[in-house]
Amino acid sequence: MNRLPESAALLIIDVQKAIDDPAWAKHGPRNNPGAEDNIAALLAAWRRSGRAVFHVRHESLEPGSTYRPGQPGCDFKPCAAPLPGESVVVKHVNSAFVGTGLAETLRAAGIQCLVVCGVITNNSVEATVRMAGNLGFDTLLAHDAAFTFARPDYDGYLRTAAEVHAMSLANLADEYCRVATTGEILALVR
Repeated sequence: MNRLPESAALLIIDVQKAIDDPAWAKHGPRNNPGAEDNIAALLAAWRRSGRAVFHVRHESLEPGSTYRPGQPGCDFKPCAAPLPGESVVVKHVNSAFVGTGLAETLRAAGIQCLVVCGVITNNSVEATVRMAGNLGFDTLLAHDAAFTFARPDYDGYLRTAAEVHAMSLANLADEYCRVATTGEILALVR
């Protein structure tokens, strides 16, 4: 592929102030400290090209969640704030396709290609990308425009954020999406 189709949409997942709460880093720091800059670069390129942008906002139903509606954490971070007229998809679970009508909206607009970025790699990003692939969308994941946090694995061994991120990428690559850098994706937007 040497160019993304004009109909390729950017899907920005859960880039909200909630993710900066220290509770997320209780097991260790996040990876990809430049992810927000890469998200902003993708968003700027999409806006310049006139392609569709979908901002996914998580509104948790869990009482203690940092993503609970009605608090500052639910607000978009400045790097991913929607402009008037840009689509906002509100979700209550990890996948942007569950209970939102997103697949139907994309299909009605003739969108077959998605570029995905956001947080958390091993949660909402992975769940959304898996479903996108299963639903037949041609999906690219900008791996350096996504991040996660350190966490223990099932056996209790603490994994770094880089390890957790890399395992999610390994789970997704080829079967559900193509994994690329922000730079590689930007080179396809002309």
